[in-house]
Amino acid sequence: MSIEFTAPEQTELAPQTDVVLNKVRHPHYGRYLEEFVPGQVFQHPRGITIDRGMAKAFATTFMQGNPLYLNEDFARQHGFSGTPLCPQMVFNLVLSLGVQNDSEKAIANLGYYNAQFLRPVYPGDTLRSLTKVVDRQERGADKPGIVTVLTMGLNQHEQAVLQYKRKIMVAFRGERPPTIPASNTDTDFPWLDAPQVVLPSAPEKYPSSLTGSNTYFENFCAGDIIVHANGRTITDEHVNWTYGVGNTHPLHNDRLYSTAQSGAMSGEPIVYGGLVFAWLDGMASRDLTENCLWELGFTEGYHTQPAFRNDTVAALSRVLDTREAPTQLAAGIVTVQFIGVKNITAAHALEKHGSDLFIKEGSKRKLGKEKIADKIFEIERQLLIKKRPA
Repeated sequence: MSIEFTAPEQTELAPQTDVVLNKVRHPHYGRYLEEFVPGQVFQHPRGITIDRGMAKAFATTFMQGNPLYLNEDFARQHGFSGTPLCPQMVFNLVLSLGVQNDSEKAIANLGYYNAQFLRPVYPGDTLRSLTKVVDRQERGADKPGIVTVLTMGLNQHEQAVLQYKRKIMVAFRGERPPTIPASNTDTDFPWLDAPQVVLPSAPEKYPSSLTGSNTYFENFCAGDIIVHANGRTITDEHVNWTYGVGNTHPLHNDRLYSTAQSGAMSGEPIVYGGLVFAWLDGMASRDLTENCLWELGFTEGYHTQPAFRNDTVAALSRVLDTREAPTQLAAGIVTVQFIGVKNITAAHALEKHGSDLFIKEGSKRKLGKEKIADKIFEIERQLLIKKRPA
């Protein structure tokens, strides 16, 4: 059934309409520190339906080497109903949809904690994002403070696909006008205290002809350091992908805004950190996650330096632990410390900084060590990786 009505004629009104300068509005978004209230829940705007082309473009732009995200036949042979979205795409979508409420007034993203990927997302699915404010730490008038939030991504069936904790440094509002009020602050927040990972049933035998022989569970041992050979020079494509995943922060796409900032954040628009993580992950995938069935999650994730257009980024992985998976899957769990560097090869960074590269940057002051300017990212990841075929 449709609705029909006569199309109105388009006539010019501006010349005979007075300009009223005392009725000017300046809408702006995000939240200043005082506007965050512990217990508050934000239902973030828009949501997004992912199509097949967008999913494939993300996987190839960010250099994914795992055929699970590229090859539909391969994915189906592993029990999936099609090619799932790569985890970095899911994470970037869920986080970015929340920027308008959570962090458009953020000075810095301070960390990601206990991120858990709970079920596959496929082309055709629709994601939306929710955030609950759990803590606000003030440091005095006119000083930025720290806001701690929990964020969830839900699919069109109201099933949780991802949940994580995040800390954000947020500006103090002071005398500045308030932001646009958030809607739906009384929305339910279905956080899962003991979440279950839901994966498709495993086949009797996994295919092995499309992946290398050096990335099975048995290939990883605690203490291994993997130097990922390739780097990636970031171009202006980062601007399109920033809003492509829903991120509205002007720091990533507005040069007038970015040059008005102070310190390390001043200058050209900063590359959105979630995309940096995605590029690092992709560059490591042939050595680390080519035979990964599932990214279980990550924690202690920190962007230690910003990245800009024309920076070249590279990655290293250090295996922290390997253990059997508590499932009927022919797979094991590998925990890695994942490090990103910029404008230096991964091999040169290891040669230059040695074991200091793997010390958390936030711990270095109390250890009497200098922070590493070449290092841009650090995180711990848990990966469910196939065992070698019999």
